[in-house]
Amino acid sequence: MKQPMPRTGRRSSLQLTLLAWMLAALAAVWASFVIWGYQTGVHEADELTDGHLAGVATLALNWHVQDDVPLRESTPVQPPPGLHAHDYQESLSVVLWDAGGAVISRTGQAPLPDFDIEQGFATLGAEPSKAWRSYTQWSVDRKAKVTVMVSLAERDSLADDIATQMIEPGFWLLPMIVVALGMAMRRGLRPLNQITQRVQALDLSRDQRVSDASVPRELSPMVGAINTLLDRQQATLERERNLANEIAHELRTPLASIALQAQALESARDGLGGDAAMREAMQRIGRDALHAGHVLDQLLTLARAERGMQEAPLQTVNWAALARDVAAAQAQSAWQRQDVLAVDAPESLTVRGNALLLESALRNLIENAVRHTPMGTQIEVQAGLDADQGLAWIQICDDGRRDAAPEHVPPADSLHLGHEIVGRVMQAHGGRFEQADAPPGFTTCYRMEMPTAG
Repeated sequence: MKQPMPRTGRRSSLQLTLLAWMLAALAAVWASFVIWGYQTGVHEADELTDGHLAGVATLALNWHVQDDVPLRESTPVQPPPGLHAHDYQESLSVVLWDAGGAVISRTGQAPLPDFDIEQGFATLGAEPSKAWRSYTQWSVDRKAKVTVMVSLAERDSLADDIATQMIEPGFWLLPMIVVALGMAMRRGLRPLNQITQRVQALDLSRDQRVSDASVPRELSPMVGAINTLLDRQQATLERERNLANEIAHELRTPLASIALQAQALESARDGLGGDAAMREAMQRIGRDALHAGHVLDQLLTLARAERGMQEAPLQTVNWAALARDVAAAQAQSAWQRQDVLAVDAPESLTVRGNALLLESALRNLIENAVRHTPMGTQIEVQAGLDADQGLAWIQICDDGRRDAAPEHVPPADSLHLGHEIVGRVMQAHGGRFEQADAPPGFTTCYRMEMPTAG
């Protein structure tokens, strides 16, 4: 029963992810600047107020007052239109004493401070709502003393208003930056979106490529990688199509021969050909059936090699011992053909790989040497180590192409499925498979190489 496809969640958007991270970073920087701006505004407003108090104190010390000014005769400040209370400091109060502590002048709503108050800035009043910020100073000749006061609540209100007006543009600026960033990012990611659309529009069954027109320099390697993968896929599809055509042709011949020989058997049974024709047809059917079965077996092995590396984990394998075991399994077939099958390999040759796939590759090469060479062929499995390159190697050599004419050679592996299997197994193990120069005494040699376990 076919298993249902797993349901995948909604994929995240690169554009939204980038925008979210940029806005998060922007919000962090913006918040730090807002807090810093507010604190700076409060600090500057406090300094402004203190400077105002000091300036008024200096002004008052330079008054030339001859008589006391009663409190009831002080003139309040008229609020100018359009200004807040703290914009003109309505609660500013001034008290001027002579050297003996007598009040010379007093204005404002602040309570009368003590004459003994120290010079400099101070906060008068125990309750925060009724506290006053004051500045006290003596004249140069120590004949007069002045204290200038402002309501602490109005001073804080002034600082808050200044700081708020400093950071207020930032609250309007943030939404505008968000919109501008979103539009800019959308425009900046347009080439990537266009490449995505081109990839989605590809028909993988046809020989198509992703156009690199108007592709930014940063995205050019990605487009090149996609086109390289497409080239490899097309090459693989072409090989698979050619292989399928060759397999169909290869199987068509023995199957058609089997059908003809079956008809010949039918005729021989009716007395038209005799026992000799029947024996010949039976032998031909047997050979063709074995050939068709061999082709199908190679196809199954090729399919196993395709998925073997994905399903089985790598393990340490003694490749030399594996070669001896496979050669021993083929000894009976070689003896029946009067072949000489030998193994020249060290005691141990360790590699990291899939033992079943490596055994399949060895069996294919040895079977090919036994099957597709003349009778009496000398076959040798040789193994060794290339210490300089860190490669283990095994090669199967034979003298099947000697000048003596063979008595009978079975149909050759025209599809080279065995070699295709070995090549894919070596490729999956990070190695390679190739025809090598035959050593003295041999005419054909096929070599496998792959990294050692060390």
